[in-house]
Amino acid sequence: MREYWNSFASLLGVLAFCQSLLQLIFPPQLRFLCLKFFNRIFHLFSSYCYFDITEIDGVNTNELYNAVQLYLSSFVSINGSRLSLTRALNSSAITFGLSNNDCIVDTFSGVTVLWEHVVIQRQSQTFSWRPLPEEKRGFTLRIKKKNKSLILDSYLDYIMERSNEIRRKNQDRLLYTNSRGGSLDSRGHPWESVPFKHPSTFDTLAMHPQKKQEIMDDLEDFANGQSFYQKTGRAWKRGYLLYGPPGTGKSSMIAAMANYLSYDIYDLELTEVHNNSELRKLLMKTSSKSIIVIEDIDCSVNLTNRKKNNKRNYCDPEVRCGSGSACGGEDGGNSITLSGLLNFTDGLWSCCGSERIFVFTTNHIEKLDPALLRSGRMDMHIYMSYCSYHALKILLKNYLGYEESDLDYHVLKELSDVVDKAEMTPADISEVLIKNRNYKQKAVTELLEAMKTRGDRNFKCGSLRDKISDEEEQEKRALETPNEGSEFEEPCKEGENKEKMKS
Repeated sequence: MREYWNSFASLLGVLAFCQSLLQLIFPPQLRFLCLKFFNRIFHLFSSYCYFDITEIDGVNTNELYNAVQLYLSSFVSINGSRLSLTRALNSSAITFGLSNNDCIVDTFSGVTVLWEHVVIQRQSQTFSWRPLPEEKRGFTLRIKKKNKSLILDSYLDYIMERSNEIRRKNQDRLLYTNSRGGSLDSRGHPWESVPFKHPSTFDTLAMHPQKKQEIMDDLEDFANGQSFYQKTGRAWKRGYLLYGPPGTGKSSMIAAMANYLSYDIYDLELTEVHNNSELRKLLMKTSSKSIIVIEDIDCSVNLTNRKKNNKRNYCDPEVRCGSGSACGGEDGGNSITLSGLLNFTDGLWSCCGSERIFVFTTNHIEKLDPALLRSGRMDMHIYMSYCSYHALKILLKNYLGYEESDLDYHVLKELSDVVDKAEMTPADISEVLIKNRNYKQKAVTELLEAMKTRGDRNFKCGSLRDKISDEEEQEKRALETPNEGSEFEEPCKEGENKEKMKS
C-alpha cells in the first residue's frame, strides 16, 4: 500500500512539473490568444451567430433586455416547460418568464431563432457607488448567419413594439389631474395621478349600436394610423367633442374610449391654469397614447361665441381673462385666451407628442366659439342624446340581465312608444333600475310608470311653452307696430295738431 501511495505522489509531482513547464512555455496571454483563435475558427465554419443582451448596460438598465423579457412572456406560458412568475408594479396581470438558463424557440417571418436566458453568479464586488445585483442576467439570441440582416433590421424593432403593447395592456391605466396652482410634485411633474378603475366599456355604454360602432372604428383607425399621419404630414392626434344634456353619459364615453384603447387620461382643470405658457408646459408633460380631457369647456373659462360678444371692448377684463375673476388677482384668476387654447389643441405645441386624443365636453354647444368647433381641433362631434329605445335595451341588460326576448311584447311596445316622449337621460333610467335591481318585474313596472309620467309632463310643458312663446311674440309685435288709439299714438296726434295751428 505504501508503494502505491508513493507512486501516486510521484505522478502528481510529474503533473505539477508539466503544468509549471506549460505555464512557462505558454503564458496566460498566449493561451488567451489561442482560445480566441480557436473560437474564431469555430465561428468561421459555424452557420450560426450569437448576440448577447445583458440586463445591465454599464450603469443603466438595458431597455432591450426588459422588452425581450416581456415579449417572450407573451407565448412562453404555452411553449415553456419551466416558468418564472412575476407581477410588476401597477400591473393587473401575472407575467410568465423563462427560468434561469432555459431556452425557447421563436419564429419571425418564417425564420426560426433560439432564445436562452443566461443567469451567472456574479463574483464578489469591490467597493462601488452603485452595487450590482448578485446575479448577472442576460439573453442570448442564436440565429443563422444568412438571416442576420432580417433579424437586426426588423425583428428587434418588432419586439420593442410588441413589448410596449403588452406593457400597456397589463399595466393599470392612470388618471391624471394638474396640480393646484401649477405646483410640482416631488419628481418635478405638474400632474398628479391615481389608478384608473372605471369599468365603463362600449359594451355597457347606453347608445345606439351603430353609433357606437362608428366611434370604435374611428378610434381604431386613429390608433393604427401612424403611417397615414406621417405620409400626409399631419400631427398624430384627434379631437372629439361630446355635447348634450347632463346625465347622457359623456364621462362614461371617455372612460370607454380609454379602456378600449388602453390609454391614460389627463383630466385638465382649466381653472387651475394661470396663463397660456403654463398650459403649454402641461401639454409637454403629457405622454403619448393618452386622452386629454377638458370637461364643461363652456363653464371653465370665458371662451364663448365671439359673434355674440362682438360689441364688447377687448380691454374688458372679462374678455381677456377667464370668467369668474380678474387677471392676476389674489382669488386665483387666470388669463387663458382663446388663441392659447387653439394653439394648445391645433398649434405647433400640439405636435410635441404623438398618438394623443383631445376630448372636450359641453352641455351647450351653441355657446362655443366656431373656431373651436372646426376640423383639426374637434374632428368628430358626438351628440349624447336622451335615452333611446336601443339604449334602453342595453340598460335593461346591464342592470337586470334582461334580453329583448325575456320581456313581454306588449311591455316592449309600451316602452318603445313612450321612451322618446319621456326624454329621460340614461342616468335617470339607471337610478330607477338600480333601486329595484333585486325585483326585476317591479323595476320594469316602475320604469314604465316613470316614463309615462315624464312624457305627460313634457307634453304639458311643451304646450305651455308654445302658448307663452305665442304671447311673447304677440307682445313683441304690439310694441313694434302700436294699435290705433294706443298711448303711443297720443303724443304723435298732439304734435300734428300743434303743427297745424302754427301753419
